[in-house]
Amino acid sequence: MPLLTQDQARELLKKVLAYSKADECEVNISFGQNANIRYARNAVSTSGSIGQSSLVVSSAYGKKLGIATINEFDDASLEKVVRRSEELAQLAPENPEYMPMLGPQQYAASSKTWDEGTAAIDAKYRADAVEQSLKISKDSGLTAAGFLEDSRGFSAMMNSKGLFAYNTNTRVNFNVTVRTEDGKGSGYASKGFTDVSKLDVAAATSVAAQKAKGSAEARAIEPGKYTVILEPAAAIVLLENLLYSMDARSADEGRSFLSKPGGTTRLGEKLMDERVTIYSDPQNPELPTAPWNGDGRPQEKVTWIDKGSIRNLPYSRFWAQKKGVKAVPFPDGFIMEGGSQSLEQLIAGTEKGVLVTRLWYIREVDPQSLLLTGLTRDGTFYIENGKIKFPIKNFRFNESPVIMLNNLDALGIPQRTVSGESNSHALIPPMRIRDFTFSSLSDAV
Repeated sequence: MPLLTQDQARELLKKVLAYSKADECEVNISFGQNANIRYARNAVSTSGSIGQSSLVVSSAYGKKLGIATINEFDDASLEKVVRRSEELAQLAPENPEYMPMLGPQQYAASSKTWDEGTAAIDAKYRADAVEQSLKISKDSGLTAAGFLEDSRGFSAMMNSKGLFAYNTNTRVNFNVTVRTEDGKGSGYASKGFTDVSKLDVAAATSVAAQKAKGSAEARAIEPGKYTVILEPAAAIVLLENLLYSMDARSADEGRSFLSKPGGTTRLGEKLMDERVTIYSDPQNPELPTAPWNGDGRPQEKVTWIDKGSIRNLPYSRFWAQKKGVKAVPFPDGFIMEGGSQSLEQLIAGTEKGVLVTRLWYIREVDPQSLLLTGLTRDGTFYIENGKIKFPIKNFRFNESPVIMLNNLDALGIPQRTVSGESNSHALIPPMRIRDFTFSSLSDAV
């Protein structure tokens, strides 16, 4: 399937809805063209491109819902998938939490999620980018492994109540791990953008190479509480666990860190340092996201944490109706306000501490306090008198992002980064944190 224009998508969805005999019907269509190149041990290993399309029909009779999916678009197949969804709906039990489909919605313009340059990335661009990365690693006597992926596509939805939504998107992601030949030193960098002109593969690889060389011969220091500087690639995995744990229903039902005895929540309470402000904005030029979410609700600018206080919680439509509040969807990306210092300036202002390049293998220990555990990797360094003194062995940490943001010492300049755990994107600053808890040493590189 080619990338459909808004008018082409509208006409196709109208055709599908015309086959429906259900009380309510919703049709979602999406197409994505994804291409990538992968390299390891200083040589390209795989490359390829794949286009995937799907059409999903949801048919409802009362509170009984059936869903069917197809990737064929001739008239007979389109009618077949509608009939199948209706058959499944008739067989399904009633869903007590079913919500009627939305009527027409107002969406903001969506052009910011599409970049012509990113859409035009071809095999030569990918090969040239990897050539730059490999040259840096080879010239430095290091070994690199990396992945460059770009995508372009569209999504659209329409229902029998008159709702129609359409959006196009592009994205490019790059990550690289560089190691010394003996495997003792490792460095990492990751970048992701909507606009490919902002991606500098050579600069990212150079950072990873510098960390690899600098992290060899790591020393062991005692676990304990340390002042840490979390680079954005490290901080994002903690912040996304915080934000995506702020579900209103979980809080109301006593299952989250925002729950209080008696069925009340901490909404409105100040739980963190007053410098902590986290929001989402689908129109932000540095982190544009889709103007609508999966069930058709508009994505709007929402402040989730304002000067340390919990201001808003995401609500499903069912739970919002039950509580008599606005149904606010989870965001597709988030932004944390920062300061004016660079990472280098944060290091220069640290008397003693630990620089963390990356955190991984994050697991939840206690949902009531949002206590998380995981490991540092790919470059962990000891700081003394404003300078990196020597590399140190990796740690396991046990820390809650809520406590972490209470112990905030300084914030740097926000930058767009990609989560190594979920591949989600955020615009966040490097941050210096007091009393970050390292519970044990790890021999992993």
